[in-house]
Formats: sequence, C-alpha cells, structure tokens
Amino acid sequence: MGRSADIPRAEGRFDGDDTGCSILHVDMDAFYASVEILRHPELRGRPVIVGGGARGVVSAASYEARGFGVRSAMPIGQALRRCPAAVIIPPDHARYAEVSADVMSILRGVTPLVEPLSLDEAFLDVSGAERRLGRPAAIAAQIRADIRDRLSLTCSVGVASTKFVAKVASARCKPDGLLVVPVDSTLDFLHPLPVTVLWGVGARTAEPLRRLGVRTIGDLAKTPVDVLRRAVGEAGADHLHALSWGRDPRPVQDRDPEKSISADHTTSVDLTHEAEVRRELLRLAGEVSERVRRRGLVARTVGIKIRFADFRTITRVRTLSSWTDSTAVVYTAAADLYRCLRLDQPRIRLVGVKCENLRSASEAPEQLMLDTSAVQSPVDVARPGVDRAADTAKGRFGGDAVRPATLLAQVRRAPQDSSTSDHNSA
Repeated sequence: MGRSADIPRAEGRFDGDDTGCSILHVDMDAFYASVEILRHPELRGRPVIVGGGARGVVSAASYEARGFGVRSAMPIGQALRRCPAAVIIPPDHARYAEVSADVMSILRGVTPLVEPLSLDEAFLDVSGAERRLGRPAAIAAQIRADIRDRLSLTCSVGVASTKFVAKVASARCKPDGLLVVPVDSTLDFLHPLPVTVLWGVGARTAEPLRRLGVRTIGDLAKTPVDVLRRAVGEAGADHLHALSWGRDPRPVQDRDPEKSISADHTTSVDLTHEAEVRRELLRLAGEVSERVRRRGLVARTVGIKIRFADFRTITRVRTLSSWTDSTAVVYTAAADLYRCLRLDQPRIRLVGVKCENLRSASEAPEQLMLDTSAVQSPVDVARPGVDRAADTAKGRFGGDAVRPATLLAQVRRAPQDSSTSDHNSA
C-alpha cells in the first residue's frame, strides 16, 4: 500500500453490512511507542519517539508526537525540531517481538489463517470461524477487546472482502477503530482516495500518473489500461487497474512473517578506518545471530548495508554453503563482504548486518561430512555451544555480560542509534 499518511481518517462503522467481508486487517496502534508507554506509564499523553542518536531515525512515534508532524524514518534531529518536548526512548526489539508473539497468539486463537506482515500487523481470513464466533464485524470487535484486556494495547481493524481494501480500512480508522467496508460500497470507499494509497504507487510511479491527470483511485479506474501501460509499464498498469476496481484475489496465507532479521547502527561520527567498521560488523552480527537463535531459526544468506556520509547506500549479500545461526559465521561473511568493497578512505555513517533466507533450525538439512575432524576445528565444533552459553548468560545478567574482547571498550558507551527489524514480503 502507498503512504498511510495519504489516507484520510474516517469514523469506524460497527453496524456496516459485513456479508462476504471475511478478510480482516489488524494493525496495532503506534506499536513500539505504545509498548514503551505501557512500561513507562508516566509518559502517557506525552509525545514519545522510539529511536535514538542525533543522527539516527525515528523507529516509531506516539500519536501525540505525530500531531507535530513526526513520522517513522524521519531523522531524529528533524523530529526534535518539530517536537522539542518529545521523549526519546531507545528501541527494545526483543520486547517488541515478545509482545508481537502475544498478539499473534490472540489472532491464531480466532483462526489458523493468519498472515503476519510484520511484528504489528496481520491479515486474517475468518470465513471458517463465523459459525463459531459470529459475523466478521463481531469477530473484529472481539479481537480488539481481547488485545485491550489481555495486553493493555489498542489496535485498529479493517473488515472487507479483499486484503487491499481491509488494509486501507484499518488505516482509515486509526487509532483504536474498526471500519467495515461492505462489498457493495467498495468502489464508493476507494475511488475518492488519493492514488498514492494504492499498493505500488510510490514517488516514481506517482509522477507519470500525475502527468496523466490521475489524482485519485477513481481517476485511475477510469483511465484506459493501454494508457496506463504506456505510463507505468504493463505489469504495473494491470495491477493498479485491478486494485482500483477493488479486485485483489490473493488469499490469506498462514506463513512465517520473518524473511530476514537485520540490525543497523547510525554512528555518532563517521567511520573512516576498516577496524572501526569491523567492530560495528562484529557487534551487529552478534545481535542479529542471537535473535536468529532465539527464534529457533537458521539462515543461508548474510548481507551488509553501508551508508556513506553523503547518504549513498550500498548493500551486498552472500549465500553460504550451509545453514547457520553462528555469530562467528555471520561475522566472517559480513567482514568478507565489506573487505570485497575495497573502499578507499571511506566516510561511513551507518553499518548494517542481516540474515535472510531463514527457516526453522529443525527443518534445515545438515551438511554431512565424511571426516568432520578434517574440516572443522575444535573451535568450530564447539561454537554452537559457546553461542548458546553466551545467550543464556546475557538473558540472566544482561546484554553486557558476555561480549568479544574487541568490543569491551564499547561497554560504557551506549549506541547512538540501533535500528533492528524483521522483514517480510507483503
């Protein structure tokens, strides 16, 4: 979907005709910020920004902060200029993942057909639950009540006949709302909305549409497909035209939302030496691989992200010869990728590491060796045990309980910004 900021808000409708509206989109309200406010109730009613560092970005903002124009991905400095009274809280992604698991557990108690999009949103197909739990709007209302009662958090729910319309509906009734889009009213609901609401219409696609005079979804629906194809390409035109008429045949798929696990760090000063970058890669590799292990996953692909002082960004990925959750393996791959860039006197403001191509550790095939002693050192063999022992110590005594000697000098220095994410394909 396009930018949620482009979607005008609407009052929720609890009494709409929900016949045939078996698709729900559940979206937690200001999720990261709401979790932090739950832990710090003295911040309720105040503008809260989850992020950090003078050169970091906003991971999330409370609705009080959004009222000042603060948005996700906005530089922290710009956010503070708009809202000087905002309270800045460093992100705690482990906690957000725990609360997300509780949310998804509530949703899966309604139907097994739950398709998470990220930690804080998911599609549901409740067609098989109607006989047991009632009509779709009633199920949506019960989900909102359960999340509020059990987790003390709020969510917004869109109820419609397709995934796209349900997602737009949930955005329209935020925060803490429920909106039903009856099948017969789908086009009346969609056509007045800005064309940037459509999935796939970003800044690049919006410009040729603007030149055609297409401002709203209704304008696009009335534009001949051949004209759209010349403007945005054949595949894009067909996709957008179908959405503009409320057609979205994709089913809800019960799948694991995690396609990759990553961590980024925006440094307080530019990094200019390889040793400095390698330290960041080591710290981030440890953070990412620990989260991979915590979820019982293994990865086949490791990637890095490097952003320079001029904001130019490059990424590189490497597919490994076998599945791994080892910090050492992830770091070695990341360091090799960086070394292969052969940078001369770089000025680097952000370093990132990611693991992708994930699967359950219990399902990953293990590479069999005729003579493991010939190809693995004792350190390699012991590494999984070492990683898990370190994870246990950190869980009991805190994140600084065990760390590589290279990073000991950083114990007393809090990171300026750490942006960590679990990605998926929508």
